[in-house]
Amino acid sequence: MRKRQAEKLRLKEYELRAGGRTCDAPDCAEMGEHRAPKSRSRLDDYYWFCLDHVRAYNKNWNYYEGITDDDMEREIRRSTTWERPTWPFGTARPDTPGFDPSKIRDPFNIMGGEAAGATTPPNGFTNRPASSSPEANAFAVMGLDPPIAMDELKSRYKELVKRHHPDANGGDKGAEERLKIINEAYTTLKRFLA
Repeated sequence: MRKRQAEKLRLKEYELRAGGRTCDAPDCAEMGEHRAPKSRSRLDDYYWFCLDHVRAYNKNWNYYEGITDDDMEREIRRSTTWERPTWPFGTARPDTPGFDPSKIRDPFNIMGGEAAGATTPPNGFTNRPASSSPEANAFAVMGLDPPIAMDELKSRYKELVKRHHPDANGGDKGAEERLKIINEAYTTLKRFLA
Protein backbone atom coordinates (compact mmCIF):
# COMPACT_ATOMS: atom_id res chain seq x y z
CA MET A 1 0.00 0.00 0.00
CA ARG A 2 2.73 2.46 0.95
CA LYS A 3 4.61 1.49 -2.19
CA ARG A 4 1.67 2.54 -4.36
CA GLN A 5 1.31 5.81 -2.49
CA ALA A 6 5.01 6.55 -2.93
CA GLU A 7 4.74 5.76 -6.65
CA LYS A 8 1.74 8.09 -7.02
CA LEU A 9 3.60 10.85 -5.23
CA ARG A 10 6.70 10.38 -7.42
CA LEU A 11 4.52 10.44 -10.54
CA LYS A 12 2.85 13.68 -9.47
CA GLU A 13 6.20 15.25 -8.61
CA TYR A 14 7.51 14.14 -12.01
CA GLU A 15 4.52 15.68 -13.73
CA LEU A 16 5.12 18.86 -11.78
CA ARG A 17 8.77 19.06 -12.87
CA ALA A 18 8.21 17.88 -16.45
CA GLY A 19 5.19 19.71 -17.75
CA GLY A 20 4.39 21.92 -14.86
CA ARG A 21 1.12 21.55 -13.05
CA THR A 22 -1.10 24.55 -12.61
CA CYS A 23 -2.64 25.44 -9.28
CA ASP A 24 -5.94 23.64 -8.55
CA ALA A 25 -7.46 26.84 -7.18
CA PRO A 26 -10.00 28.38 -9.59
CA ASP A 27 -8.66 31.16 -11.84
CA CYS A 28 -5.02 30.68 -10.77
CA ALA A 29 -2.32 30.31 -13.41
CA GLU A 30 0.59 29.80 -10.95
CA MET A 31 2.48 26.51 -10.70
CA GLY A 32 0.87 23.97 -8.32
CA GLU A 33 3.93 22.88 -6.37
CA HIS A 34 2.42 22.18 -2.94
CA ARG A 35 0.07 19.33 -2.14
CA ALA A 36 -2.84 19.36 0.29
CA PRO A 37 -5.15 16.41 1.18
CA LYS A 38 -8.62 16.51 -0.34
CA SER A 39 -10.49 15.23 2.72
CA ARG A 40 -10.10 13.36 5.98
CA SER A 41 -11.22 10.13 4.31
CA ARG A 42 -8.88 10.58 1.31
CA LEU A 43 -5.55 11.56 2.81
CA ASP A 44 -3.55 10.09 -0.08
CA ASP A 45 -5.43 12.08 -2.72
CA TYR A 46 -4.20 15.67 -3.09
CA TYR A 47 -4.93 19.07 -4.45
CA TRP A 48 -1.90 20.85 -5.90
CA PHE A 49 -1.69 24.54 -5.02
CA CYS A 50 0.65 27.43 -5.41
CA LEU A 51 2.21 28.76 -2.21
CA ASP A 52 -0.45 31.42 -1.56
CA HIS A 53 -3.37 29.05 -2.10
CA VAL A 54 -1.87 26.20 -0.05
CA ARG A 55 -1.39 28.63 2.85
CA ALA A 56 -5.03 29.71 2.59
CA TYR A 57 -6.18 26.08 2.31
CA ASN A 58 -4.15 25.01 5.34
CA LYS A 59 -5.40 27.95 7.36
CA ASN A 60 -9.04 26.98 6.73
CA TRP A 61 -8.75 23.19 6.69
CA ASN A 62 -9.78 21.36 9.88
CA TYR A 63 -9.16 17.63 9.99
CA TYR A 64 -11.77 17.14 12.77
CA GLU A 65 -14.51 19.27 11.22
CA GLY A 66 -17.88 17.53 11.35
CA ILE A 67 -16.80 14.83 13.80
CA THR A 68 -19.09 14.10 16.78
CA ASP A 69 -17.95 14.04 20.40
CA ASP A 70 -18.35 10.26 20.54
CA ASP A 71 -16.24 9.83 17.39
CA MET A 72 -13.61 12.14 18.85
CA GLU A 73 -13.51 10.13 22.10
CA ARG A 74 -13.18 6.90 20.11
CA GLU A 75 -10.34 8.43 18.09
CA ILE A 76 -8.52 9.47 21.27
CA ARG A 77 -8.91 5.98 22.78
CA ARG A 78 -7.63 4.34 19.59
CA SER A 79 -4.62 6.65 19.41
CA THR A 80 -3.57 5.86 23.01
CA THR A 81 -2.97 2.24 21.93
CA TRP A 82 -1.45 3.18 18.55
CA GLU A 83 -4.69 2.13 16.84
CA ARG A 84 -4.21 -1.50 17.84
CA PRO A 85 -7.14 -3.58 19.13
CA THR A 86 -7.41 -3.98 22.90
CA TRP A 87 -9.68 -5.87 25.31
CA PRO A 88 -10.06 -5.92 29.09
CA PHE A 89 -7.38 -7.76 31.06
CA GLY A 90 -8.34 -11.29 31.95
CA THR A 91 -10.64 -11.80 28.98
CA ALA A 92 -9.72 -13.70 25.89
CA ARG A 93 -8.95 -12.01 22.60
CA PRO A 94 -11.94 -12.31 20.30
CA ASP A 95 -10.02 -14.50 17.85
CA THR A 96 -8.35 -16.89 20.34
CA PRO A 97 -9.55 -19.45 22.88
CA GLY A 98 -9.96 -18.41 26.52
CA PHE A 99 -7.26 -18.01 29.14
CA ASP A 100 -5.98 -21.35 30.47
CA PRO A 101 -4.08 -20.99 33.78
CA SER A 102 -2.89 -24.61 33.62
CA LYS A 103 -0.51 -23.62 30.79
CA ILE A 104 1.36 -21.12 32.95
CA ARG A 105 4.29 -22.06 35.18
CA ASP A 106 3.51 -20.55 38.60
CA PRO A 107 6.32 -21.26 41.08
CA PHE A 108 5.04 -18.65 43.56
CA ASN A 109 1.48 -19.99 43.53
CA ILE A 110 0.01 -16.65 42.45
CA MET A 111 -2.73 -18.38 40.47
CA GLY A 112 -3.86 -20.37 43.52
CA GLY A 113 -2.45 -23.78 42.63
CA GLU A 114 -4.26 -24.07 39.28
CA ALA A 115 -1.20 -23.42 37.16
CA ALA A 116 1.29 -26.00 35.96
CA GLY A 117 4.40 -26.25 38.09
CA ALA A 118 2.73 -24.60 41.10
CA THR A 119 5.24 -25.71 43.69
CA THR A 120 6.78 -23.99 46.64
CA PRO A 121 10.09 -22.42 45.64
CA PRO A 122 13.32 -23.58 47.32
CA ASN A 123 13.46 -20.60 49.70
CA GLY A 124 10.10 -21.60 51.22
CA PHE A 125 8.37 -18.28 50.53
CA THR A 126 4.61 -18.43 50.08
CA ASN A 127 1.89 -15.86 50.60
CA ARG A 128 0.76 -17.39 53.90
CA PRO A 129 2.32 -20.18 55.91
CA ALA A 130 0.32 -23.30 56.73
CA SER A 131 -1.71 -22.86 59.93
CA SER A 132 0.23 -25.53 61.86
CA SER A 133 3.70 -24.51 60.67
CA PRO A 134 6.40 -22.94 62.86
CA GLU A 135 6.11 -19.77 60.75
CA ALA A 136 2.39 -19.44 61.54
CA ASN A 137 3.15 -19.88 65.25
CA ALA A 138 5.90 -17.26 64.99
CA PHE A 139 3.48 -14.80 63.36
CA ALA A 140 1.06 -15.42 66.25
CA VAL A 141 3.77 -14.86 68.88
CA MET A 142 4.84 -11.60 67.22
CA GLY A 143 1.21 -10.48 66.81
CA LEU A 144 1.60 -9.92 63.05
CA ASP A 145 -0.35 -11.01 59.98
CA PRO A 146 1.44 -11.95 56.73
CA PRO A 147 2.58 -10.61 54.38
CA ILE A 148 5.01 -8.27 56.12
CA ALA A 149 8.26 -6.54 55.29
CA MET A 150 11.51 -7.07 57.17
CA ASP A 151 11.37 -3.51 58.56
CA GLU A 152 7.95 -4.16 60.06
CA LEU A 153 9.23 -7.37 61.68
CA LYS A 154 12.26 -5.61 63.18
CA SER A 155 10.22 -2.76 64.65
CA ARG A 156 7.73 -5.22 66.19
CA TYR A 157 10.61 -7.29 67.63
CA LYS A 158 12.19 -4.22 69.26
CA GLU A 159 8.83 -3.24 70.73
CA LEU A 160 8.27 -6.71 72.26
CA VAL A 161 11.84 -6.93 73.60
CA LYS A 162 11.44 -3.61 75.43
CA ARG A 163 8.13 -4.77 76.91
CA HIS A 164 9.17 -8.29 77.96
CA HIS A 165 12.86 -7.89 78.88
CA PRO A 166 13.58 -9.22 82.41
CA ASP A 167 15.35 -5.97 83.40
CA ALA A 168 12.21 -3.99 82.53
CA ASN A 169 10.09 -6.41 84.62
CA GLY A 170 12.19 -6.53 87.79
CA GLY A 171 14.02 -9.78 86.95
CA ASP A 172 10.77 -11.79 86.46
CA LYS A 173 11.48 -15.40 85.32
CA GLY A 174 8.20 -15.45 83.31
CA ALA A 175 9.36 -12.40 81.34
CA GLU A 176 12.65 -14.19 80.61
CA GLU A 177 10.75 -17.19 79.17
CA ARG A 178 8.51 -14.91 77.05
CA LEU A 179 11.65 -13.18 75.71
CA LYS A 180 13.13 -16.56 74.67
CA ILE A 181 9.93 -17.40 72.77
CA ILE A 182 9.97 -13.96 71.08
CA ASN A 183 13.63 -14.46 70.05
CA GLU A 184 12.85 -17.87 68.54
CA ALA A 185 9.85 -16.44 66.66
CA TYR A 186 11.96 -13.55 65.35
CA THR A 187 14.68 -15.95 64.12
CA THR A 188 12.06 -18.16 62.41
CA LEU A 189 10.43 -15.21 60.64
CA LYS A 190 13.78 -13.77 59.55
CA ARG A 191 14.54 -17.07 57.82
CA PHE A 192 11.02 -17.16 56.36
CA LEU A 193 11.29 -13.64 54.89
CA ALA A 194 14.84 -14.07 53.58
